Amino acid sequence: MWHSGEMVENVGESERESERNGVTGGSLAKMGGQVALASTVSRISGFVRTLALAAVLGIALVSDAYNAANSFPNMVYQLLLGGILASVLLPYLTRQRSRGRTLEREQTQRVLTVGALALALVTVVAVVCAPPLVSAVIDDPAQRELTTLFAYLLLPEIFFYGVTAMMTAVLSVRSVFGAPAWAPVINNVVLLVTVAVFLCIPGPVALTPESMTTAQVLVIGVGTLLGIVAQTAVVARALHRNGFRWRLRVRVVPHTWRPVRVGVPLLGWVLVYVVAGQIGVWVTMKVTLSRHVYSMYTHADLLFQVAYGILGVSLLTVLMPRIARSVAAGDDVGVVSDLGRGARYSVVALIPVTVALMVFGPSLTTLIFFGRVDGSSARLIGTAVAVSAFGLVPFAMVMLQLRVFYADNNTRTPAVIALVMVVAKTALVLLASLSASDERLVLAVCAAGSFSYVCGAVLGHILLRKRYGLLGFRRVQATVGRISAAAILAGGCALALVVAVQNRVPEPRLAAVISLSAGAAVGAVVLLGACKVVGVPEIRRARTLLLS
Repeated sequence: MWHSGEMVENVGESERESERNGVTGGSLAKMGGQVALASTVSRISGFVRTLALAAVLGIALVSDAYNAANSFPNMVYQLLLGGILASVLLPYLTRQRSRGRTLEREQTQRVLTVGALALALVTVVAVVCAPPLVSAVIDDPAQRELTTLFAYLLLPEIFFYGVTAMMTAVLSVRSVFGAPAWAPVINNVVLLVTVAVFLCIPGPVALTPESMTTAQVLVIGVGTLLGIVAQTAVVARALHRNGFRWRLRVRVVPHTWRPVRVGVPLLGWVLVYVVAGQIGVWVTMKVTLSRHVYSMYTHADLLFQVAYGILGVSLLTVLMPRIARSVAAGDDVGVVSDLGRGARYSVVALIPVTVALMVFGPSLTTLIFFGRVDGSSARLIGTAVAVSAFGLVPFAMVMLQLRVFYADNNTRTPAVIALVMVVAKTALVLLASLSASDERLVLAVCAAGSFSYVCGAVLGHILLRKRYGLLGFRRVQATVGRISAAAILAGGCALALVVAVQNRVPEPRLAAVISLSAGAAVGAVVLLGACKVVGVPEIRRARTLLLS
């Protein structure tokens, strides 16, 4: 929830604008497929980047310091400006688009100028306040000093996050989605180059907050910042190629403040949504950093997100235009039909992935983590993924439900769902921090997040049913039963093979290679055979939808 919901608010408005600009449903679906592909590549390359950073920084105090400092820019941006941009900027630009090209261009230039100045001010204040920001979550003196150094280098990302978001909004109302979707891939490439440079710098064998050299801090910090700058540059170039010229219009006219007045009715609940999410992020950071397991948690959570992003985001991105059109037309029957279709396709795609993560999680992370990540830590990350995998389908349901609410210009309900999820996760995290050991805390925090997704999905279903009546989820239940039976049978066969291999092969990495290759092959064959026996037509339909 705190990772994938940032752009959900914009979906309905941008799609309706695309249709007004003459973009057909087929073209919209094609663009959706391109965005889904970009999202998949971005998530995979982002995870490769994370593995590379973990290999050189480890997953202890130094890695915690870097990851915490790199979280601050996004937290500050979301708290102060993210909600405003989501609820105000895109609707305003969409309305200006229909008022004539010249007026729209001038007004957009003014809004972007004011936004950039506000971002610059917030960024300067955040950099100045870096020490208290760090002190709020980190107690260890040496780690706090290193985190503060990283924060000074990384907090300027706030400015580039905001500028990128504004330019992406301009591109969205012009029906240009490709460049913003591919831009994070460039960021990941820059980070991989940064890791290569880091390896060429002389440094201590044992990397600790005390032993890390200034050159090493600068390379990682500046390289990370340059990745965000490169991402912004890609979006800026796309905007320039689209014909927009960003002239600085410093003189403020009354029209400049119109987006604020337009967005005020929606802003309140969007801010509740954003603040609730960031409170949850802060509590999780505070608890896991105090136990020095923050990086383990973030790596496990990222693998969870990659598993969702490869299939879940792709399916929902293709379905979004249909949902938006049904909502805009007031077609409640169509909304219910699309909602059920999205739910069935999601469970068919993600229940087998859930079982696979439960079976192969420890073997997978044992194989892919290397360098300064020892085997026991890698296995613990995989165990955390396995423990939290049950939340994959509920998370997809929440994302689908939020799309429906936002397409209906309903910002209150997502805020309520967010509050319930934050309360559920925060309570469990705080409870676990009182009694769990460091290793068990990682498992508990990941499981708490998945439990919060279950709470959110149940509440979202209740509220959608209140709005649209019966949702026709008996078909979804039938699909869940069939695909679950097939996935459990396949998972059981794969698990038996994994256990047999681990009992006979003492070397962890070799055992992981054999377990993954043989187990995945056996599991896939059994899954396909079982699906054919029990009958899961959604597999073919989902594949057809994605390929179309």
